[in-house]
Amino acid sequence: MPELTLNHTHTIYDNFVLANEIEDQYNSKLDLVRFCTVDNSLVGVAGDTKKINVYRATNGTQKLAMGEGNTRNIEVSYTPEQYTIQLAQNRFPYYDEEVMNDPMVVPVGLGHMATDMFNTVQADIFAEFNKATLRVYTGAANKPIDFDSFVDAVALLNLENIEDVEIFAFVNPAEMANLRKSLKDDLTYVEAFVRSGYVGTVAGVNIYTKRDAETGTIVLGTKEAVTLFNKKGVEVEQERDANVRLNEIYSRKYYLAALTDATKAVKIVRDVPSLISAEIDGAPKVGVASSLNVKFDGVPSGDVTYTYKWQKAASKTGDYSDISGATNATYEPQAADADKWIRCTVKATANAKGEIITAPKQVASAS
Repeated sequence: MPELTLNHTHTIYDNFVLANEIEDQYNSKLDLVRFCTVDNSLVGVAGDTKKINVYRATNGTQKLAMGEGNTRNIEVSYTPEQYTIQLAQNRFPYYDEEVMNDPMVVPVGLGHMATDMFNTVQADIFAEFNKATLRVYTGAANKPIDFDSFVDAVALLNLENIEDVEIFAFVNPAEMANLRKSLKDDLTYVEAFVRSGYVGTVAGVNIYTKRDAETGTIVLGTKEAVTLFNKKGVEVEQERDANVRLNEIYSRKYYLAALTDATKAVKIVRDVPSLISAEIDGAPKVGVASSLNVKFDGVPSGDVTYTYKWQKAASKTGDYSDISGATNATYEPQAADADKWIRCTVKATANAKGEIITAPKQVASAS
C-alpha cells in the first residue's frame, strides 16, 4: 500500500512533552477595532463595491510673526470613493492521528485561525489610518518629534471641544525611545486610559505602541477617521473525509475598512514636507507677470528656499529650451513669446523637498 502523503505540515509534540510554548502570533497586540467606528450593517459578497464619501481638509496652520495674518485657509471637501468588500478566509486541516499523538494540535490550530483572521482585519484598518493626508513635519529627518508636533497635529483635527473626544496616536516601539527622550516630563501616565500598548499621554493625545507602525512616523486621530463595515460574526464550516480521517475547518469573514473622514487623522513625520503640485497661475499674457501656485503635503517649519527655471517651446509637446535670465518666481512674457508655450521647473530645498515641472500654458498676445 502506498504511503499517505500529507498536503500540509504541522509541528507535532510528543506525548511526553508536558509544556507547550506557543509563539506570540500577533502582528500587533493592539486591537484597532476600538479605535475606529464599527458599522455592522454591511451587506453583499466579496468583490461587491460600496461607495463612501471621504471627507478631507487642506492644511492651513501657519507660524506667524507679530503683525502677520493667515494667508491660507483650512478647506473641507468630500469625494465619493469606491471600496471593495473583502472576504477573509482561512483553513485548518488535521488528521485524527495527529490529535492522538498530540492533543494540543487542534486548540493551537483553532487559536491561530482566530489570530490570523484578527491580524488580517487589523492590517486593513491600520492601512486606512496610514492614508492620512494631513501632515505635520518636524523640519528634518534627524529632528525629533516633540510636544509642539503633537499640539500642531491636534490643531489640524479642527475639533470644537477636544475634552469630549479621545485622541490617540500609534508609534513604533523603536520610535517610542526617541519620543521619551524628547518629551521627558511632557509625557504623563493617565490611569483612565490604561490598555494594552498604552505608554502615556502628551498634549491630550493618548499614545499606544504598535509594532508594525512605521519608524519616524506617528499616526494620530480619532475613531471617526476610520470605519469598519462589518458582517457581524465569523462563519465557520467543517468538512471530513472519513476514508483518510482528514478534518478541515474553514473560517471566513466579510468586512470593509475605509478612511471615511480624512479630517480626523494626521501623520507626524520626522522629515520636511514634499512639494506635491505646482502650476502657473492664470493665463500667461505678454507684458503681464506670470506667478506660480505651489503646494506641499504639510506645513514647512520655516521659510522654504526655491529655485526656478522657466522654459518655452513652439508647441505644447515641443522641445523646451531655457529662457535666458528667467530664474525667479515670476516671469513676464515678452512680445516674442506670443503664442509660445511656457512652463517652469520648481525645486524646493531648505525646510521642504521635491521638484516639479508645471503643466505648460500658451502665452496670449498683449491686448
